Amino acid sequence: MTALTWLDDHRRELQGGLDALRGDAGTVSRWARLLADRLVAGGRLLTVGNGGSAAEAQHLTSELVGRFLTERRPFSAICLSAETSSLTAIVNDYGPDEMFARQVEGHGRRDDVLMLLSTSGSSANVLRAAERGHELGLHVWAMTGPAPNPLQAASHDSLCVQAPSTAAVQEVHLVAIHALCAAVDAELASLDGLVRRTTTKVAVPEAALPQTTKAATNGRWSA
Repeated sequence: MTALTWLDDHRRELQGGLDALRGDAGTVSRWARLLADRLVAGGRLLTVGNGGSAAEAQHLTSELVGRFLTERRPFSAICLSAETSSLTAIVNDYGPDEMFARQVEGHGRRDDVLMLLSTSGSSANVLRAAERGHELGLHVWAMTGPAPNPLQAASHDSLCVQAPSTAAVQEVHLVAIHALCAAVDAELASLDGLVRRTTTKVAVPEAALPQTTKAATNGRWSA
């Protein structure tokens, strides 16, 4: 196989996955609404993945702590795959299946969001993290490859990319992550506008106020 042959084959795989992703736009919008609401309320996003999915999990948290499209305050988002000292200590003491689950237990709070990425949807350590997330009352979401798969079944909601190769699945996941970040920015802007409208004080002309509410000079009330 030449590089050009691979690129042509991969382009067809990727296009099919992106076309299928359009059908999941409602899922992305639904996630954005809930995630924006939780972040504004002081909640946290936790992300998990192995290998390439770990890189994409970290990409998502960086967009929320930093920024994506618009200037805004930072939000709490932690990629558990990036916590190398915690990962190695947990694997050494508790075994590989606990490497994410124990961190979920340490960092997660009820109603936080746990995003799990796995191209196969069958990684044991990710499935254990999903189980721990359920036990603690987190919103458990998954991005996986083709459905059905165990992680899809273990999550409250999922986005399953219908693409035949791991490379295509991961690339469509990245597009989905960017779409989610764009939608979160839009939701945050909407929430900010609502807060501003709610808290803005409307100036009332003095002439419209009752005489008993007008303050006179020298600290006395006028009659």
